[in-house]
Amino acid sequence: MKMTDTYNDIKEVNLAYLMLAQNMVRADREAAIFRLGISDEIADILDRLTPGQVLKMASSDMLLCSFRFDDTLLLNLLANHERDRSIGHVHAAILAAGKSVETMA
Repeated sequence: MKMTDTYNDIKEVNLAYLMLAQNMVRADREAAIFRLGISDEIADILDRLTPGQVLKMASSDMLLCSFRFDDTLLLNLLANHERDRSIGHVHAAILAAGKSVETMA
């Protein structure tokens, strides 16, 4: 895979993430803040972005979304393939809710 392919893939992920996050914030702000793991300030910024600003941000070669896989227990709960996966997902949601949200520094 060439580096340009990687950068193009990152830009596509960025655009999809920003569009999804913006739609989520506009549809149900509190649920979006919880599900995305963002702060109120970030939600405000996402809500106010114009389509041009979304495209400009998405064109960055730096991945804009972040994964919450820094917690082994959370990752194991989400990846658990036991019969009753919904219980693991509920526990993962509780753990994720207890984590501090990302803020812009």
